[in-house]
Amino acid sequence: MKPPSRPGTVLLTDYAWPDDRVERSVIEEAGHTLVTGPADPASAEAIEELVAEHRPAGILTCWAPVSATAIGASPELRIVARLGVGLDNIAVDTATERGVWVTNVPDYCVEEVSDHAVGMVLAWTRGLAVSDREVRAGRWNPAGARLRRLSTLTCGVVGYGRIGRATVRKLGAFGSRILAHDPYPPKDDPGVEMVGLEELLRRSDVVILHVPLTADTHHIIGAEQLALMKPGGLLANVSRGGLVDTDAVIKALEGGHLDGAAFDVLESEPHVPTALLDQPGALLTPHIAFSSDASVTELRRRAAEEVVRILAGGAPAHACNAPHGVPAGSGDRR
Repeated sequence: MKPPSRPGTVLLTDYAWPDDRVERSVIEEAGHTLVTGPADPASAEAIEELVAEHRPAGILTCWAPVSATAIGASPELRIVARLGVGLDNIAVDTATERGVWVTNVPDYCVEEVSDHAVGMVLAWTRGLAVSDREVRAGRWNPAGARLRRLSTLTCGVVGYGRIGRATVRKLGAFGSRILAHDPYPPKDDPGVEMVGLEELLRRSDVVILHVPLTADTHHIIGAEQLALMKPGGLLANVSRGGLVDTDAVIKALEGGHLDGAAFDVLESEPHVPTALLDQPGALLTPHIAFSSDASVTELRRRAAEEVVRILAGGAPAHACNAPHGVPAGSGDRR
């Protein structure tokens, strides 16, 4: 039998929404106490101090860094649950060594992120953002439009996971030719042509990134890769800013090799380089591709439920590691 749930403290390090009501409802209904840090992500040192002060059994984190020191600061810690998909702000290896689960919510925003990617492509092909700026500046010049027919373009999707597959499906409805690249390609998927990264870059008019940020994917798009792309193409990144060498993109835009760069994420966020802002071909949104009224509520509820499940001795729904000393299929370390 699973051990009974014991009351514990759960630390919510930060949150990208107006309040902590959803998380608090789930955590407190299960008999635990929720402690909330600042809404905006604090420094690694500040999070370490919060963990040392409150000794939580569970940590919920959005953007704030949960360092190795933070994970080691609470002997009671049993789970670090990411309010999102990527894990680059969590010291996963340390958590694994200390017998702490790391979880995420991998599928809460599949439709939103893929919609955002396709929306960016449409904004580029139809000149929506550029035309809006022109009209607002008092320039009404339909003869100056340089627009594209999406059905005649080749779109390359880097990363063929849940979100990548959704983006491919949606782009396919517009009649585009679709290429995809993934280190673990499907054995049989007649709906897409799987190719190597270099071939995808050479053949695509539009390149969309849907891959996690790891040591292997850091700056997966730099000056060398941009040079392989067709002149006048679009690069769209709705995954992690560190996938792209921003300085190389700025140079490609300045030199005219790239016509457009659509970024929801930046390596330097929330700082936006002035040179990027100065590029008329840059379309920028503030890391909101995941967001909708439905997706954010689902994310918050499911991440909090994961914490409650582990503290009750259950197994995680979406484990991202295999903690040392924890029996397979169990959230209990005792």
